[in-house]
Amino acid sequence: MHHGSQLKRFLLFALIPLAIFAAVLIYPFIQGLYLTFTNWDGFAHTKYVGFANYAKSLKDPEFWSTLRFTLKYVLVSLVAINAVAFGLALLVTAKLKSSNLFRTFFFVPNLIGGVVLGVIWQFIFNTALVSIAGKMGWSLFESSWLGDTNTAFWALIIVTVWQSSGYMMIIYITGLISIEQDVLEAARVDGASAARTLWTIKMPLMAQAFTISLFLTLRGGFMAYDVNVALTGGGPFRTTELISMHIFQDAFAFGNFGTGQSKAVLMFIMVATAALIQVTVSKRVEARA
Repeated sequence: MHHGSQLKRFLLFALIPLAIFAAVLIYPFIQGLYLTFTNWDGFAHTKYVGFANYAKSLKDPEFWSTLRFTLKYVLVSLVAINAVAFGLALLVTAKLKSSNLFRTFFFVPNLIGGVVLGVIWQFIFNTALVSIAGKMGWSLFESSWLGDTNTAFWALIIVTVWQSSGYMMIIYITGLISIEQDVLEAARVDGASAARTLWTIKMPLMAQAFTISLFLTLRGGFMAYDVNVALTGGGPFRTTELISMHIFQDAFAFGNFGTGQSKAVLMFIMVATAALIQVTVSKRVEARA
């Protein structure tokens, strides 16, 4: 009887969220997977075409060039965001008088939507920096960074780091303040330098924070869309399109719903694989730490 009441209570509270989860995530995913095997044109008429959409997607040179650009973006942003976030976390936990003010200041960009952030930085790169560079003689900013593929890439990185590092900083702060003070005090008594304490004690003990931050940064990098659209719009000449924007353009701008959906599935497989590898490696490092 007791088990029966527990089951009823579980179903009462779990059934609704499970139903919503299935309706908004599981069903659309399965339906989307099915549509990749059809010649779906955005309307009701569909015909089974097998793996034709996947074959066409894999033969698309723009898909591969976009994927290479995305992998470069993910790798660089992963390192940059976590390096900056960890540095900021060390700064604001260093018992400074204005540490709370700094925490707020560094976190605020994360509260600004990607589109708004992109528009703000578009003005900075296109107008503000060019104007200041003209007066100060700075050759680095004499022309807009968004007009060249290489500099536009670094503009995307700068804005991404600006937006995301504050959020990751909070995770690293949590990891730092969870370290037992007795351990740090013992290291200080033993004469360990600040650098040695950081490398051999603090970082191993907050391995879980690194696992979480790296996972979130990896996922965010692959799924970046709004900043890409607002900052570069994929230009110049579609050379700065990240994979999410490429899929959207393929499906909705050019009407290739079949290949657009199949590319989305391929992207899902790649992101899931990359995230699984990262978490597995990080967990092993955690175990050794």
